[in-house]
Amino acid sequence: MKKLLVLLSILLIACSSPKMLESKVEEKPSVEHAIAKVNFAKEQNVANTLKFLASDENEGRDSGSKGIESASVFLENMMKENGIKPYFQSYRDTLSNFDKAAYNIVGFIEGNDPTLKNEYVIIGAHYDHIGKIAAVNGDDIANGANDNASGSTAVSEVMKYFAKHKTNKRSLIFAFFSAEEKGLLGSKHLAKRLKAANLDLYVMFNFEMIGVPMQNRDFLLYLTGFGKTNMASKLNEYAGEKVIGYVPAETKYQLFRASDNYPFFTEFEVPAQTVSTFDFENFDFYHKPDDEFELMDPKHMTNVVNTMIPVLESMMNKPTKEITINVK
Repeated sequence: MKKLLVLLSILLIACSSPKMLESKVEEKPSVEHAIAKVNFAKEQNVANTLKFLASDENEGRDSGSKGIESASVFLENMMKENGIKPYFQSYRDTLSNFDKAAYNIVGFIEGNDPTLKNEYVIIGAHYDHIGKIAAVNGDDIANGANDNASGSTAVSEVMKYFAKHKTNKRSLIFAFFSAEEKGLLGSKHLAKRLKAANLDLYVMFNFEMIGVPMQNRDFLLYLTGFGKTNMASKLNEYAGEKVIGYVPAETKYQLFRASDNYPFFTEFEVPAQTVSTFDFENFDFYHKPDDEFELMDPKHMTNVVNTMIPVLESMMNKPTKEITINVK
């Protein structure tokens, strides 16, 4: 009996050792819909794209200016180099509602499912900014690194991922909008044009000002129009964690209506929302010359992209349209 008790004691001690407990923790079942973020976007590539778009060379990317032209060519070439087709006859979608020559840059990746490819997801960001403004400490270029070279950089990396892997069942439109700063003119133009063509739009997903992380939040990004759809809860479900959250500033400043998601919401009456990390507490240089590349956090931006790629992939590949507008 003593030998039996000794053996039992040894067994109990062994089972309660840190390694055994650690093993038990690892054996817990994962969240049902959890997916791992990818390691596709590289911090140096993110930094390179961001730095170019926000460079003095582009003179603040004012719509219709010489400064935005090089950014347009840069984005067109990126699409060409990655084998992305133009959605229209060319990548340039000329704005019909602006008095200068200005262009959305629009590319297309066909879905790989014979039925679902007839439905579309638009992923976008505006690449324009406000150009030259009153000088601050001798600097009159509003570079727009956070607003919105950061969002455009995120879209470019997502675009390159799907161009390489072609895992999208639904068809994808990637749109870089011009004249957002003039009153959402680029997205208004494109939304009307696609609506007139009877595009079957499932979701429009927009990146806006993701250049620096939020502080003291338990989520990575916030969503505008948070309560208008079930997008936040579904994306968090796909991620297996709370990636998307709510900040009061988005309601206070009516941010749902302030970015390029909104024209698609009004034209198509489908989920069309923006994610951002600019919460009015973490960045002081909105529409100022100091919105420069040097203040951005490419590591954070890379994390945003690599976290969101599989979440968006899951969203666009569901057999039914799970993300819906909330009916009150």
